[in-house]
Amino acid sequence: MSCVVIVGAQWGDEGKGKIVDIYTEDAEIVVRYAGGPNAGHTLVVGDDKLVVRLLPSGILRPQTRCVLAQGMVIDPDVLLGEVDELIRRGHRDVEKRLCVSDRAHLILPYHVLVDTLREAAPGGIGTTKKGIGPAYEDKARRTGVRAGDLRDPVRLGQRIRAALEAWAPTIKHLGGEVPSAEEMLAKLEASTKRMVSLLANTSLIVDAAVREGKRVMLEGAQGTLLDIDHGTYPFVTSSSAVAGGASIGTGIGPNRISTVLGITKAYATRVGSGPFPTELNDGDGQHLREVGAEFGSVTGRPRRTGWLDLPALRYASRVNGIDGLALTKLDVLTGLSRIQVCIAYDTPEGRTEEFPIDYLDVPGVVKPVYQEMPGWSEKLDGVRVLDELPKAARNYVRFLEEAAKVPLFLLSVGPRRSETIVLHNPFVGRAAAP
Repeated sequence: MSCVVIVGAQWGDEGKGKIVDIYTEDAEIVVRYAGGPNAGHTLVVGDDKLVVRLLPSGILRPQTRCVLAQGMVIDPDVLLGEVDELIRRGHRDVEKRLCVSDRAHLILPYHVLVDTLREAAPGGIGTTKKGIGPAYEDKARRTGVRAGDLRDPVRLGQRIRAALEAWAPTIKHLGGEVPSAEEMLAKLEASTKRMVSLLANTSLIVDAAVREGKRVMLEGAQGTLLDIDHGTYPFVTSSSAVAGGASIGTGIGPNRISTVLGITKAYATRVGSGPFPTELNDGDGQHLREVGAEFGSVTGRPRRTGWLDLPALRYASRVNGIDGLALTKLDVLTGLSRIQVCIAYDTPEGRTEEFPIDYLDVPGVVKPVYQEMPGWSEKLDGVRVLDELPKAARNYVRFLEEAAKVPLFLLSVGPRRSETIVLHNPFVGRAAAP
């Protein structure tokens, strides 16, 4: 049995798209299990760059079946727009290889409206304004619209009317105008037929694939520190971004999962508001942002940048049960004369190597403790063997691996598929070229 979960081990934007794309060369099914269209995964194939927000990153592999599972919230217009863009680029079989859970909840225009109005009001937390949070709110209070409702126009209208009735006080309080159910139904009309053709009981499909011994990859969105339960609440996403969410969001038992792969950058980034103890607001931070092209793939917002946080990485390893790490964007550190890594924290209770997540609500209460390491100036994009890295880069990688207490499965030295050192492939149990 090979059922591999790929999960972000930081605040999202760790480069999961590239890693999923590489490993899906050996996968038969790739499943997105949580999140919505705020999860922009950037894929670079040759000189072609593609950003997918809802489609699994494995969509570029023609042999791979792709699934949007029930833990997701899906904007029909965004999804079909992505499909059409891929068709335009020559991937004409996309709809044949794609299926969508009929239990996944829909993001509708009133969700986007609420999200936008909230962010415009005092106290906004820096969401992408894509409607993800309000759609998950509807799901939790049982006023959501599921993709399967598209099959029944009468039921669809009833669900939308009930949701709008529940949202009306909030929309009015925020100064917005409540849309009509008829308006929402009219906007859905153009996409309904195509959406219905994609619907399936994806839980059955994925479970059957695992039982048959097929190679299955479960693709996460965002990162551990944005998880609704395990992240830096309230500055988090609205779903379970950790590996445990893969079982819930996909509809398979946790004993079906064979490997958890965690993705971390060689430094750290964060988008939006919320605590970020190792954040840099100096020349080093600007270097990371500019060289690493650290701008949101969905929003274009500049990402906050900082040094790698080892206590946070060990925390992510613990709550996810990470078996191996993929280290991305090592090449971005090239040109820095020295590199710092957070190895511990000073807290009111003393120094600790644990991630002090419960202290992060109040700025200045905890202080990162850093270890400085020498940098390097040599370019890494041509390196394909770990031992060919510059000595300083090799020492940095080995230090992180030992300090995180998790073996390194993969090392990325550039954005392209080929700019990768694969040390272990969880599907075949050995090194494989990208």
